[in-house]
Amino acid sequence: MSRVDLHVHSNASDGKYAPEEIVARAAGLGLEFLSLTDHDTIDGIAPAIKAVVAFPKLTFIPGVEISTDVPDGEVHILGYFIDYASRELGEALKRFRDSRQERARGIVDKLRRLGIDIDLSRVREIAGDGTIGRPHIALAMLEKGYIASFVEAFDKYIGRGGPAYVEREKMMPEDAVALVIRSGGLPVMAHPFTAPEPEATIARLKAAGLVGLEAYYKDYTDEQTAALVEIAGKSGLIATGGSDYHGLDESREVELGGVAVPREAVEQLFARAGKKL
Repeated sequence: MSRVDLHVHSNASDGKYAPEEIVARAAGLGLEFLSLTDHDTIDGIAPAIKAVVAFPKLTFIPGVEISTDVPDGEVHILGYFIDYASRELGEALKRFRDSRQERARGIVDKLRRLGIDIDLSRVREIAGDGTIGRPHIALAMLEKGYIASFVEAFDKYIGRGGPAYVEREKMMPEDAVALVIRSGGLPVMAHPFTAPEPEATIARLKAAGLVGLEAYYKDYTDEQTAALVEIAGKSGLIATGGSDYHGLDESREVELGGVAVPREAVEQLFARAGKKL
């Protein structure tokens, strides 16, 4: 069990547990460093900061995961140590959340034409106060028995290139990097192998201000991790990592702290941010 997890989601976006529950769970598992990186929202940060006071051995890093699109792939930008009170950041993320509502409506309409009849109102109920995401649609499909597993929804229907996939409002990766920097944060590329031509994308984003890449990740083999650590070293980037924990499919999901992220990653992030551990 790692003592570090820098990629975690709560029900402020598309995770199962409230920020307070995530904090308590992380502390109970013995984590020392945690970052909440909800998709396109910072709403979970304040309650997480309040909750972490009860766990003095756990250090919390305010974070976010900004979704961007590129041809034939996805690039997500993690932002660490962001100013979660930034008006510009909050307004940009609100536009993304609003676009997710319309995207969800489009996906549900496409699914209905494929004979999969789920209600958008039910998807909203599953999402609760969080931002609607494709995982909430997958849960609605699973609930009605249209699929046998959570991942089947993405593999067969709502993943990129699937018959019910719908695009959302786009931001270029370079713009997301710049937004994080303007919000006082450190931009890091999440799960780089989801990007087409990862090395070229990393080089382009490094020029835009990227400071790190997620080398330690739940879906990566030892060989992939080693390759990303090498790229990070050659590029002068910090090799970070995390579980990408959502808590929605716990029979298959990697637990909080389930990815071996070295403490050195946190030390380098704190040093780059000019903060003391």
